[in-house]
Parts: sequence; structure tokens; C-alpha cells
Amino acid sequence: MTARLVAGLDIGSTEIKVLVTQEDGTELLIVQRPTPWRSGRGGATELDGGDLISAVVDLLQSATRKLIAHTGDSRVSVAAIGIAGMGETGYLVDQGGAVVAPGIAWFDPRGQDQVDALPADLGTEFGGRTGLPLGVQVSVTKLLYLRDSGTALNGCRWFNVPEFVATALGAKGISEYSLTSRTGLLDQDTGAPWARMLDYLGVDGDFLPPLTNAGTNLGIATARWLPAAFSGARVTVAGHDHLVSAVSRGAIPRDRYHVSMGTAEVLLRVLDEPLTFEARSRLTGWLINCVRHVTPGRHVLVAGVKTGLLLRRALQLTGVENGIGRDRLDEDAIALPVQGKIPEGGIDVRGARNNDGVLSIAIRADGVTPAEMFNAVLRHSNEEIRLLIDAMDQEIPPARSSLLTGGWAGMKSVQRARSAVLPHMVISGRVQDTAYGATRFAAALLHERESGNTGHDD
Repeated sequence: MTARLVAGLDIGSTEIKVLVTQEDGTELLIVQRPTPWRSGRGGATELDGGDLISAVVDLLQSATRKLIAHTGDSRVSVAAIGIAGMGETGYLVDQGGAVVAPGIAWFDPRGQDQVDALPADLGTEFGGRTGLPLGVQVSVTKLLYLRDSGTALNGCRWFNVPEFVATALGAKGISEYSLTSRTGLLDQDTGAPWARMLDYLGVDGDFLPPLTNAGTNLGIATARWLPAAFSGARVTVAGHDHLVSAVSRGAIPRDRYHVSMGTAEVLLRVLDEPLTFEARSRLTGWLINCVRHVTPGRHVLVAGVKTGLLLRRALQLTGVENGIGRDRLDEDAIALPVQGKIPEGGIDVRGARNNDGVLSIAIRADGVTPAEMFNAVLRHSNEEIRLLIDAMDQEIPPARSSLLTGGWAGMKSVQRARSAVLPHMVISGRVQDTAYGATRFAAALLHERESGNTGHDD
């Protein structure tokens, strides 16, 4: 095979995936593994740094075996790797490079005491300054929780999950803008770390590595554990998974919702310019983010609900454990009326909203089938999405079209539900938009090498 190969690594909330394509985007293979979370009491969910890297090692070894089988070449190599993934979760790393605390899941409910204890003036400024609603999902809340639990922050650096994986590969340590926008530590007006919040944390300006655009060349993969096929590949951080998904097909129209349905469901609008401090404050009151895009100079509105997490719990409750069971449930759900056959109040679903730390499905009637429960979750999340769309429409012109993508988008029952709230909806034909988008960032590194531009932000 003469075509150069690139890889997209997607560190997702449910699964970790690696997609290998040719430089031109032709897909060759994908390998995925469950994200190795550790669950504790009260919804506590953590990701050990060693467990994460072990999962990546296993993933790349499996991808190497498949590449060799596919190409017939035992010396096959990947020229570049782009890494995307979830926001909010990350790692504290000390000056010796050791991880000092596990990564806490974005959906972990811990940190509410720290939110409640935040000084009033800092809390009032938070939404307009960071573009994020103040709540337990934001990284700074988890950092405050760790600090108050006895973890020393000073002298450490913070790496969001994709950045952490990049450093584990041997790449330069950086803070990518779209991921750092999820932390509550970035001033959206200046693009610099928010000094007041760093002071409140008790850390200095070195707590965040140098801020860098998505797609920057971060050097080569040199880790000793890398399979030969990936050793020596150029490395870049592509950015926050939902935003990387949005650019996987190129620039999206300004009047379109890009709706990505993974563990979180995200509605995204691209902006040519940032909104004002006041507009950001209003939107964050509705739990809508106004942050930096993976495309330099662009900003995005990001409205999210925990639909995928609720749907996953519904599948677990009903014993659905594989694709066959999911397909059967989808058929049963689409055969029911949109509103179902259970009397109103017979199924009570709560928890889709991002500031609601409790996921709840209460059954108050007889005759509730798995399909009825699944549709009830979709109706509940539709109600939350309507509120978010109404809030965005107060600040920017309404969207005129929608693209639905992500792991749940292929289900007919999901498509039916979302078509009731999204304008002129079309369905993505690609399941792994985030991983594919990461391969496009990787491919761009090869063009930089040819042009003599290293892409480093030194």
C-alpha cells in the first residue's frame, strides 16, 4: 500500500475508539473498547490514568494486528494521530510527570458543596467570564473538590483527557482551546487563563500548560509501549469531541444545528464572533455554553442534555446488552405511538438537564414495557431540548436545518423523537464522526510537513 495512513483516537465517555484511514479519508478499520471507569457510592465515577493508558495500549495493539492483516505488510505504519475526546475530565500531573489523582467523570455529582461555597461575586461573574454555567460538570468544580479533600494542587499541571493521552504518547504537553474552554479556567474575552479563578484555586499561571490551537503539531509519538505501526507518528490534539464531530465534514452552515448524540447529547451552533459578556451570562443561565471552537477564530454555542446517559441506563434496566437487543427494542419503540399507551404520569423521567445530578426513571403504572420506557426518556429529553432552542433563539437567528449524528442517531425511535423538535433534520451516514474528524486533523499534519510548517506554538 502506497497511500499514507492516519489515525483518529476518540476518548469517549462510553467507549475509546481508534479509526484508521488513508490520508484522503478512505476508512480502513475501527477498533473500540469500553472506557474503563470505576464506579463508587452516590454516582462517583473515576477514570484511573493507568487504566486509561492501558486501554489505549490494547486498542493500538489490536489496530496494528488488523492493519497488518488488512494490508499484508508487517511493517505498515501510521504517519499521524489526531486525538479528540470528552471535556471536563482530566488529570493533575506533578512536576515529575506522575498523576496525583484519578480523573473524575463530567457526570460525577461531586462538587456541589464547592459550588455552593464559591464567593458570590466570583459565582456571579463565572458565566459571563468563562461562557459556562456554574455547576458540578465544570472541571474547576472537580479541582476544588480535590483541593478540599486534601489533594495539593500547587506545583501540578492540569491536562484534559485528550491532552493527557497525547503526552503519554510522548508529545508536547499543551492546553487546547476548545478543551480548556470546558474547565472554567479560561477567560473567553481574552483567551487567557482567568487569573481570579486560579487565585481562588490556589495555583499560579503554570497550572495550565501553554494554550494551543487544535491541530497544532505536538511532535512525534515516542512512548516505548507503542506498537511499531504507531511509533514515530506525528501527534496533535484535535479537541473537544462534539466540536471535532461538527467539523468532520468540513465547515457547517451558520444556520444549522449539529446535534451529536453520544453519552451526552449536544446541540451546537457555530459563531463567527464571540457573544458579549452579557449574552454569555444570559445563556449560561439556561445551561448553554458559549466557548471557543476547534476552528481558530470561531466560537460555538453548545447546549447539552444527558440523553445518552439516560438511554443507556434504560437499556441496562431492561437487560439490553448488545446491538441485537437494541435493534429489537428500537423496532418495538417505533411501533408505539409517540406519546405511548401508558396514562400520563405512569412513567416519570428526570435528569436530562445538565444541572440535575440525579438520573431518575420512576414507574407508576402497570403495563410499562421496555419500549414504553425508552420512548418516555426520549420525550423527556425533547422537552429539555425545546427549552434550550427557545433560549438560543433569543440571542441569535434561529437555525433552519439540523444534522443528527452520534451513536444513537441510527435508531428510528430516536430519529422520530428528534424530528419533532429539530428543523429540517437529516441523519449523518457516519457513525464515528468524532474519530473521523480527528483523522482529518492528523492528515493536515502531513501537509504541514510537506510545506515546511511545523505548526508548533512555541
